[in-house]
Amino acid sequence: MSKRRVVVTGMGVVAPNAIGVFDFETALKESRSGIRFIPELKELNFACQVGGIPPLTEDVVAKYLSPLQMKQIKATGLVYGLVAGKEAWENAGLPFESETTRWDTGCIFGSGLAGIKKIREGIYQVDEGKVKRLGSTMVEQTMPSGISAYLAGELHLGNQVTTNSSACSTGNEAILMAYERIKLGKATRMLAGSCDDHGPYVWGGFDSLRVLNRKMNDKPEEASRPMSESAAGFVPGSGAGALVLEEYETAKARNATIYAEIIGGDLNAGGQVNGGSMTSPNGEGVVRCIQNAMEDAGISADDVDLINGHLTATGNDSKEIANWAKALKRSGQNFPQVQSTKSLIGHCLSAAGSIESVAVVLQLHKRFSHASTNCSDLSNGISQIINKELVSSYSLNNNINIIVKSGFGFGDVNSVVVWKRFED
Repeated sequence: MSKRRVVVTGMGVVAPNAIGVFDFETALKESRSGIRFIPELKELNFACQVGGIPPLTEDVVAKYLSPLQMKQIKATGLVYGLVAGKEAWENAGLPFESETTRWDTGCIFGSGLAGIKKIREGIYQVDEGKVKRLGSTMVEQTMPSGISAYLAGELHLGNQVTTNSSACSTGNEAILMAYERIKLGKATRMLAGSCDDHGPYVWGGFDSLRVLNRKMNDKPEEASRPMSESAAGFVPGSGAGALVLEEYETAKARNATIYAEIIGGDLNAGGQVNGGSMTSPNGEGVVRCIQNAMEDAGISADDVDLINGHLTATGNDSKEIANWAKALKRSGQNFPQVQSTKSLIGHCLSAAGSIESVAVVLQLHKRFSHASTNCSDLSNGISQIINKELVSSYSLNNNINIIVKSGFGFGDVNSVVVWKRFED
């Protein structure tokens, strides 16, 4: 079977620094940070008291949710996913209503702890013997697949509908699963993305692990410092990203705007051996994932113009750059330009891959590279491999044609997506 081309025809985003694709593009170009001091975390004695919470307003929510949904749905992560998913659908120029099931279109939308607040509320009500007060939407708001089920019902989707969850690799994984389904001819169109909630019940475990930056509560916009010698842990974030992936001929036939093309990718795991663990990747697994993704995409290492890395601002950053250098066999001035979107939005956990993929697609479509902020003091481990000038700063760039996006998650799971500027 010949490999069908898979393109992006729609995007939606709910990010800590912007709501909606148009404002997100502006935020990337302006290096606008979405990291803020959060008083609630201080009140609860968190060591890290900064984070990224999307500035979502009721007016924006009302555009995508009905008044009844706004009253019933209390799972914030679910709301993020619904807004991003519906914006992507709208951005693709597709109608919301359909008299029949869309059998050729499906949804793979990943989730982390999207309904944690609703779960907490339910636990207290059950413990108090108030089961009857849980409400008729308790199950759909707390089941992991609630987000994909909601979107599929609203958009009348009849192809594969599911929710994946693979920690920080979730968003990339959802995109690759959707891409594979279209490429193999099992679907014409897929809505792919991921979402995650914010707040103490999501972030508390990471604070306890001491992997969050607890040293810059008074300087929130400087706290997310990927690749930096002064990095002191990641900054937690939240939100959702969504993409409409479509078979090229179908997109062309309906005269859709095509933003970029996926040309390959890979998913694997390191097995938690050879240095790999629940919180640290096995380097061999990372190298294999990068190289397998390039082979799947039919490109060579020299074709890579920009790396949009996982790069969280932990000790794993230098390991990641070393693994890229080994996989590409490129270093020094020959290393590709590299960036971390997390420098602007923090680490949005299960939503990270999809939000950052929207950033990748925007950069390919609009031909610019966004800055990686707070990276002026490149870490010693990284500076031995690449030059500081290769860390991306904002620029209009007509030479970026291929961006490789990575996500390396808890559990030693890896994901790499190869994106290409669209050419008819």
